[in-house]
Amino acid sequence: MSRIGKKPTIIPANTEVTVSEKLVTVKGPLGELTLGYRPEAVVITVEDGSVIVKNKNETIESRALWGTYASEIASMVAGVNTAFEKKLIIEGVGYKAEMRGNTLVLIVGFSHDVPLEVPAGLTCVVEKNTIIITGTSKEKVGQFAAEVRSKKKPEPYKGKGIRYHDEVVRRKEGKKAS
Repeated sequence: MSRIGKKPTIIPANTEVTVSEKLVTVKGPLGELTLGYRPEAVVITVEDGSVIVKNKNETIESRALWGTYASEIASMVAGVNTAFEKKLIIEGVGYKAEMRGNTLVLIVGFSHDVPLEVPAGLTCVVEKNTIIITGTSKEKVGQFAAEVRSKKKPEPYKGKGIRYHDEVVRRKEGKKAS
C-alpha cells in the first residue's frame, strides 16, 4: 500500500483542479499545469476540496503509479500557489554566470562560454556567485538545475565548480611534500 497514495491532496481556496479522460489540470494564481495519466491504472477524483487517487486494480504497475501520480498532483497544487526554487552556488577564481536575454551563460574555466537556454515557465536570476532558478513545475526546476550543475560539477580538492546551496562537497587531502 502506498502511504503517499492513501493521503488526499487538499486543494487551497484559490486553486482549481479538473480531471478529464487522461488529463489532470491544476489552475492557480501562479499559472496552470497539466499532467497526463493512465486511466487503466489509477482513478483520480476531486471530492470535498481534495484530490483522491486510487489504484484501479492490484497489479504491480497500478500500485507503482498510484503513489507517483498522488505525489505529482500534490507537487502541482503546491507549485501553482508557491513557486519552487533551487539555488546554485558557483565557486572558483574567475568563475561566474550572467543572463543574456533568455540565456544563462556560464564562464567556468573552459576556453569558451557555456550558454544554456532557460526553459519556458522558468525564471533564472544571477546574483554575485549565486544562480536562483524558480518556476511552478517542480520537475522542470529540478531538471534545469541539474543540467546547470552538470556543466561543471564541484571537484573534491579545492571545491571549484557549481553546487547546490545545501550540498556539502567532501574535500580530499592533496599531495604532501615530504
